[in-house]
Amino acid sequence: MLNPVHLRTLAAVLNAGSFAAAARSLGYTGSAVSQQIAALERVIKVPLFERGAHTITPTPAARYLVQRSVDVLSALDALEEDVRGLCEGTIGRLRLGSFPTASQRLLPIALAGYAQSHPSVETLLDEGEPDELIPLVRAGELDMALVYRYDLVPRAWPRDLHQVRLLEEELLVLLPERHSLAGAGAVGLDDLKHETWVATREGTAGAAFLRGLCAQAGYQPQVDYRSNDYGVIRGFVRSGLGVALVPALAHQPSEGVAAARLDGVGARRRIGAVYRSETTNPAITGAVRALRQAAARLGGVFPGLACAERSPTAERSPVAEQQR
Repeated sequence: MLNPVHLRTLAAVLNAGSFAAAARSLGYTGSAVSQQIAALERVIKVPLFERGAHTITPTPAARYLVQRSVDVLSALDALEEDVRGLCEGTIGRLRLGSFPTASQRLLPIALAGYAQSHPSVETLLDEGEPDELIPLVRAGELDMALVYRYDLVPRAWPRDLHQVRLLEEELLVLLPERHSLAGAGAVGLDDLKHETWVATREGTAGAAFLRGLCAQAGYQPQVDYRSNDYGVIRGFVRSGLGVALVPALAHQPSEGVAAARLDGVGARRRIGAVYRSETTNPAITGAVRALRQAAARLGGVFPGLACAERSPTAERSPVAEQQR
């Protein structure tokens, strides 16, 4: 089998005109160059040089071999560069999962920055709730997923997943524009005990959070309308059918709907990214960095959002962390 190193040495000898000059250009010894050429001659079973007392003359076989190997060696160089990029996370594929409100507000900023700094990484997106995405990450079908959890709704991510904290969201009360509390700016839970609520579907973390929050105030919310589509929820509030509690990322200023902060409530929805602790995809490192940068931008300008506290290992390379 032809050795690419020997082919490069042969080309260097033809360009330099002698073994000694080729050795100087390659950083080899003259003996090493001579041995590589001899090894190549043994493989192809044809002499490559006519050797005189003080000169060498390349044979037609040598010139033919160098001419034919140019494209092959260029292709090999390109492959080596691609492999280097794959190992560094600048080439490859990133399979990402996300939930709708993060896809709408956080991901456009993060992926735009990521695509600019990693143009050769193909990014694929799948959307779902955390209960749907977590098994896909653990099975290796997704490299990373954006997930959320609510305070008051206990949840722990599997121990084989690493979490990066990104954002903390306030929960905002949506009120019909003509509601008596619409201009209050901040309302207390006691002020809402007699209201009809529009909430997410039964069994969701959002619905459980609303029940837990109202239970702390000593009552059960009267929920007459349910939808997991925050656009539908806004529409019901706009029509005067009830009030709603939505995370900050889900709030969009809308005609006919007023938003108020919850007075005296410190509970939040917390957004993070999870990936397998034993991940081998270097592209995750750049994606985590892009998500953190996007979270910092949103947390600085978006009402009700704060960039989450950085964990001690947040900036480590996931692949490097695995190898420690």
